[in-house]
Amino acid sequence: MSVDRYKAMEVFNRVVELGSFTAAATALHMPKARVTTTVQELEAHLGVRLLNRTTRRLSLTDDGALYHQRALAMLQDMGELEGALRRSVATPAGRLRVDVPAAVGRHVVSPALPEFFKRYPDMVLELGSSDRPVDLVAEGVDCVIRGGLLHDETLVARPLGRLKVVTCAAPSYLAQYGTPKTLEDLEQHRFVNFHSAKTGKIFPFEFSKNGELRQINRPHWVTCNDADSHMGAVLAGLGLAQPPLTRRTCALLESGALVRVLPDWQPEDLPMVVMYPRNRHLTAKVRAFADWVAEVFKAEFAAGAKLYPQ
Repeated sequence: MSVDRYKAMEVFNRVVELGSFTAAATALHMPKARVTTTVQELEAHLGVRLLNRTTRRLSLTDDGALYHQRALAMLQDMGELEGALRRSVATPAGRLRVDVPAAVGRHVVSPALPEFFKRYPDMVLELGSSDRPVDLVAEGVDCVIRGGLLHDETLVARPLGRLKVVTCAAPSYLAQYGTPKTLEDLEQHRFVNFHSAKTGKIFPFEFSKNGELRQINRPHWVTCNDADSHMGAVLAGLGLAQPPLTRRTCALLESGALVRVLPDWQPEDLPMVVMYPRNRHLTAKVRAFADWVAEVFKAEFAAGAKLYPQ
């Protein structure tokens, strides 16, 4: 049903309720001629006469009575639906399926969920934590959180911010292999790499200084596609790494469990985004979650900026 038909239905029902084109025009704040034309166009569209018109009164035809009864029920249903949607915008409710990287789910999202449910007590969250590619439409997932530059025209990406990245290693590794002072020193070092769970691509180490960007690819000793496994390998002394400066990484650096190296060469920041299907309406539930998780990530971004302002 087009918008014009819906409006015509409203006009017709108001004419029937008030028993007059003039009264309906006044109630609808429309010219009387427009009300009359609207009903005539509706009758022409349906191919039946809805009203018997005399100089004294209006009366419904049999077809008009049937149409009025059905139209009234439809308008009431539409009113209830619109009311429910307006209430859902004010207080989002219902099931929301979200997928996040495993480490983000474990260390960032899950610890903050009590506050989420205080804010949205009628929400039911189904949280998937994995680093594998997710087909949002096929798997019925409402939105995902991902890190890095992602190119998928089927998805809309809302930026959450950018995490600083640090080059670091465990003290045990540096004690065995020494601390690199220049990029050339890296030729003598081992890397703990990270690779894409989707393509298997190994991400190079990146360094930036005074506008100069350098990428270094070294044969890896170990590579991971899970942030926690990656951090575990670094803490075990297996090599240099470039993890994002989350609050967890900051705590490890401040405690001495990790040591920053090559401070003059800053790795590229890691953009974080929340994504949902382009052809799917941004529901109140997704909007509420995206707004909330953006607030949660502010603490992650602030931790890195505080520890290393540059």
